[in-house]
Amino acid sequence: MNADALTPVHLDTVMDGLALNPALPASMVRRLFAWRQGYGKVASRLDLTDDMIAEIIAIDDPWLLHSLALNDRLPDRFRIRLAAHRDSAVRSALAMRAATAPREMLEQLLDDPEPQVRAYLAQSHHTPSDLRARLAVDSDPKVRAALAKYWTQAPEAVRRSLLTDPEAEVRAAACSTSFAHRPHPISPLDLLPALLSDPVTRAGAVVHAVLDTDTLQRLVADPDSDVRAELARHPGLPPSVREILAVDPALSVRVKVFARPDTPEPLRAQIHASVHEISRSMPDPAPDAEDGTVLQWHQNAFAPTELRILRLPWVTADPLPHIDSPYVSFRVSAAAGRTLPLDAVARLLDDEEEIVRLTMAHTAPHLVDPETAESIERRYRPRRVTFWWDKAEVLTFPPATLRRFATDPEPRLRSFAPRDPDLPPDVAEKLAADPDDRVRHAVAAHRNLPLSSLHRLIADSSERVAEAAGASPFLPTECMEHLLTQAGL
Repeated sequence: MNADALTPVHLDTVMDGLALNPALPASMVRRLFAWRQGYGKVASRLDLTDDMIAEIIAIDDPWLLHSLALNDRLPDRFRIRLAAHRDSAVRSALAMRAATAPREMLEQLLDDPEPQVRAYLAQSHHTPSDLRARLAVDSDPKVRAALAKYWTQAPEAVRRSLLTDPEAEVRAAACSTSFAHRPHPISPLDLLPALLSDPVTRAGAVVHAVLDTDTLQRLVADPDSDVRAELARHPGLPPSVREILAVDPALSVRVKVFARPDTPEPLRAQIHASVHEISRSMPDPAPDAEDGTVLQWHQNAFAPTELRILRLPWVTADPLPHIDSPYVSFRVSAAAGRTLPLDAVARLLDDEEEIVRLTMAHTAPHLVDPETAESIERRYRPRRVTFWWDKAEVLTFPPATLRRFATDPEPRLRSFAPRDPDLPPDVAEKLAADPDDRVRHAVAAHRNLPLSSLHRLIADSSERVAEAAGASPFLPTECMEHLLTQAGL
């Protein structure tokens, strides 16, 4: 072993990788309990014994305990014990793992003095319904608001309690236009008049309202653009009112009319053009403009993007008429349909808009031939932030293609090569020396990577590469020993 090659530039991140290395011997796992530079990742291992868990609790380090509380394999008796811990962050972490928690622990946390702990229980659909219902009368309105936002299918008694809560924050969460989960709830009919009268619940109640003449007049003239936008979504909207909302000064209202299935195509085209034109030509708000004016300006500026990112269930349900739509959102919604004929799939996979191609490939990866898959990946343009297409291997390639990718000029495609489990060692070695850290990261844990290359990746200048190398199950025990010694463990 070349000790010089195993001198990490980023020792902290190498230790994080080593902490989760599945091949790390139990004796070395214990030595990592003394590591204080990271976030206690070793406590999230799935192979911890009861003795190890008891030792971690006795050490009483906050990061170790927080990781332990998030560990889905933590035995019930230890969860119940940690539920009485003085650190509310540890108790909050336990509440976040309600799916695997014992009822006794949940009952204990239901009366926790820290509202955030109770809010996590309110948010989790794994919290038993009878316990969750008790949070509808919690002393803290933020807990009740969390319950209202996340428990969309709560029993009617709970929903009524939240919809009529004395705190506006809770009522607003219970009658929102945007809930954390679907399906969105339907408000009880007898509460609708009160909800429509309340400024904080009006927008959320509109779509369920009975549109008599008086109600229509009040809603179409409401000063809140969110209310008018929700009116524009109402399934019973008369055509005459639809025409009024199609030229609403708030572009978000026009977008909702654009998205309606009953909007005539000439009107849809008119809205599309007007949204783009107005957003391009509107002046910046004055420095002393009121907050409402500035907010409306930002909403109008976002409207063209909103047109693109719309997802229309009625289009997805009947996608074929929309595969040649002039509107990106319509073609994306069509590409989410699972009943398209092969020729329509092929056209959407070759759409001029990348988001359409990616959506179709995600919907039907089994219908993407290798040539088309390669074309989609070659045309892909990474975003500044992590994009959903990068989070999973949607498209697959045969081994011969993956090996060809190993020498491709495009780093993204070179990073696919290690997906071949039988990648030759000499090819893996070249990838480990690639100038792009994405490629080096992808090959760091490959079973055929020569040990000398793995050593170099441990000392890589990229933190994520070094961490991946430390987590490699093919890292020899003597290398692990050397790294732990370097860390003073």
